[in-house]
Amino acid sequence: MDVKVLVVMVFLTVALWKPEIEAKPISLVERCWCRITSNTVPQRSIREIKFLHTPNCPFQVIAKLKNNREVCINPKTKWLQQYLKNTINKIKKSRNRDN
Repeated sequence: MDVKVLVVMVFLTVALWKPEIEAKPISLVERCWCRITSNTVPQRSIREIKFLHTPNCPFQVIAKLKNNREVCINPKTKWLQQYLKNTINKIKKSRNRDN
């Protein structure tokens, strides 16, 4: 399995998994992490990407940069859409090979 595919699968699993022990008060849960998004984050400055989906917020993408700063990226950014499309295709291909 490709390492990038594995990393994306891990991020999605972590983003969707929420144990009850870490439950937060409703007022904090309903807040969106990304209030302002950026369209101009250079891909080469990104160390990792997290995907968040909370009930009352749109799909959120948080990039951790090489300087340890975190930035919210607009999910409609062209390069991010292409990245997600490529990753999904790789996952589908690896599943087809395994079957």
